[in-house]
Amino acid sequence: MAEARFTDKGDGHWLLEGELGFATVPTVLQHAGADMHGVAGIRVDLRGVTRADSAGLALLVEWLRESERAGVPISFVNVGLQLLSIARVCGLEEILSLSR
Repeated sequence: MAEARFTDKGDGHWLLEGELGFATVPTVLQHAGADMHGVAGIRVDLRGVTRADSAGLALLVEWLRESERAGVPISFVNVGLQLLSIARVCGLEEILSLSR
């Protein structure tokens, strides 16, 4: 099983790497939620994501919900084509403000 790695680079910058799937997303979700407080905004860089499925998309939706509750804007950058395609099919591309 491949791993997903979440790195808090400080000042609201997060880096995701590896595979975002049903086996790896729960661990990433556990480590990130508390880091939404005390920053002006969050920028999640997905340049290191090698594979993603609907669980990866669900992770981004959950982070969007948590950021809204915390009153902190969140953006997702360097989103791979695989995740963009899933988001597009689900009608979530604009809601999540995904960018390549």
